[in-house]
This record gives sequence, C-alpha cells and structure tokens, in this order.
Amino acid sequence: MLNQEKDTLSVLFSDDVHGPFVTFILNTHVAHQDVEKDSLAFKNFGKAAKVRFEKKYPTLSWSVFQDKIDALLADSSFWRNASNSVSIIISEKDIFIHRLHVPVDNQYYVDDRPYLLGIIKNNQFNYRYYLMALNRDSMQIYLVENNRVTAVDLPEDAPTDLVGALGDELTGGNLNYSTKAGSGYNGSSKEGVAYHGVNTKDQEVQIDWTNYYQAIDNYLKDHFNNSEQLPIRLYALTENQTLFKKIAKNPYLITDVAVSLSPAQASIQGIEKGAEKINQALEKIETDSYNGLLDKKYVDQLVDIVPAAEEGKVSHFFISTANFVDETSEMSNDEFDHRKVLNKVTDKILRTGGKVFVLDQKASPDEKSLLAILRY
Repeated sequence: MLNQEKDTLSVLFSDDVHGPFVTFILNTHVAHQDVEKDSLAFKNFGKAAKVRFEKKYPTLSWSVFQDKIDALLADSSFWRNASNSVSIIISEKDIFIHRLHVPVDNQYYVDDRPYLLGIIKNNQFNYRYYLMALNRDSMQIYLVENNRVTAVDLPEDAPTDLVGALGDELTGGNLNYSTKAGSGYNGSSKEGVAYHGVNTKDQEVQIDWTNYYQAIDNYLKDHFNNSEQLPIRLYALTENQTLFKKIAKNPYLITDVAVSLSPAQASIQGIEKGAEKINQALEKIETDSYNGLLDKKYVDQLVDIVPAAEEGKVSHFFISTANFVDETSEMSNDEFDHRKVLNKVTDKILRTGGKVFVLDQKASPDEKSLLAILRY
C-alpha cells in the first residue's frame, strides 16, 4: 500500500497542503473481474483528467500527477481493499485516500480545491459507539464504526459470564450452573443458563440476575477502557434492558436507541444487522432534527447562498443529491461547473466553521434542494 495514504478530511485544510488537486471518486468491488474494471475506470478517468488539467493549468506539469496514478494502478493491494467506494485526492506532493461506505457517482474533478462532497456524504452519519450484547448470564462488547462491527477483547477478569462474575456469591449454596441440553448460548437455555438444585427459586434467580448486572456496571464504570468516551448502546431483550437501565450508573450508557432482541444465539452477522438498525434510527433522529433549523433565517437559492458563504454567514449548508446527475468520464461542462460552485461554497463554509450535509432529497429540511442556515 502506498505510504502516502491519508484518510482524514481535516488534513486537507492544513496550511501545508496546496493545490491544484485532482480528485477521483469511484465505486469499488472485490470480485476479480470487477476489480479489473475498477482500475480500468480509474485509468480512463486519469486520461480525461489530464486533458482538463492541461487546459486549466497550462504552465504546470501533469507528470507528477501521472506518476501517482501509475503507482496506484500498479498497487494490486489497493484495488483488493474491500469498501463500497473510494475518494482519491492527488496534489503535487501527496495522495489522500478516503475509503467510503456509501455508493457514489463515478467522477473526476480538477480544481484548486479537492472535491469534498463525496467524503462529506460518507462521513456525516459515521456513528461510533460500543454495542453491548447483554444476556441474563453473559455479555460481549463490540466496537461499531459505521456498519463495521469488531468484537472487543476483554480481559479474563471481565464479567463476561454470570458464574465467572459472581462465583461463590451466587444466591443459595445449592444453586448450580449447567450448559447442557439447551438451544441457547453454549447449548444452554434461551438466555444461556440452566439453573437447578433443591433451593432454586425465582427470587434467587432474580437476585443473581441483578447482582450480575451490578457487576457489569461496576466494570464499565471503573475498569473498561473508554478513553474516547464513546456511547455504550444495548443489544438485549426488553426486560434485560429495563433491569440494566435501573442499575446502571455509567454516564456513557445511552438508551435512546437499542436493539430489543436476544443476542444469545446471534452471529457476528446478526450483531452487524443490529448495529445497522441502530445507525438507521440514529440517522432518522438526526435528519428529523434538521427541520428545527428552519425557524432560523435561511436562504435557499444558490445566487443568495454563494455571497452568504463568502461572508462567513452560513452555519449549516444542506445539499440534496438531486443536484447531481450520473455522469461518465464525459461529464458535461454544465455539470462540472455546477459541482465546482457547490464544492467551492462547501470549502468556504467549512473553513469558516460551518457544517455541510449531503442528503437525499426526502431527508433534506423541508425537502429543499439547497438550504443555507444563516448565523445572522
């Protein structure tokens, strides 16, 4: 992989980064025949970008850009890196590569500024949090980044199961633990535990259940490494969520959105589907909240938005995907110029501390194609 790879948007605004820039936005695949098509599309875009570059910058050399394009074309590992799409931004000195999880319009772009709208569309709903798969007798924690889910390696003393957490403190000396003859976690009952013994009672089971959740909460508060202070969300049956929320004192536990299913038999694919449902719910909550901004002063015509952006008046800028059309390497001049204006406005708003969103039309505030909320 090229050692110039960078994947942060903020670095593009560094004083050390200068244009012109050549940006490529491509959908990518993993199947061998499709990978070849992806690299061919990139090669053809490079040829088209060269023509546009030499017209726009007749005194500059294209060769340094071509060298970087050729290096990427020769890097087989780059094209086998699974992602839905990719943004490749090339300057004279650097290559900025941003893996995207959203589908894009294949395109290239040559200008003094990098093309940012594809990256913004990818990043705006990039939710990061911990998802705790919680049963009555066991738990596992996953890190969620977008729809990517990774199991967190917990230390041996973490309360990952009821017996390990409570040990001799299990209620009643005759309460035993079994994982036999069940259909749930580790072959046990629905929630992973089969209780038996002469003194087993519902009340004793409730006490152990409560004590176990107390042990989990104590661990999360006192020992779990959450240096980034990410939210912790729940994947658990409703009754388990209810009890845990009553007990929990962890300030990072967020219960506005959860998965109300048992994770006892869930595979990693099942956990991923749960995270996807949470992300969809969070996205809806966020987009619904944008309509509240309509109470503030706003403009919704590009002729008014451009000067407002130049003057630093825009706090939020919403761009509907209806503004874009599918295009090939033969992107029309009108389409290119339209994207150029929107990208220039975006760049100016971001540099003056505003926020920019690229949304489907139905998710845009009042379903407007363009909307700029003004600071004053």
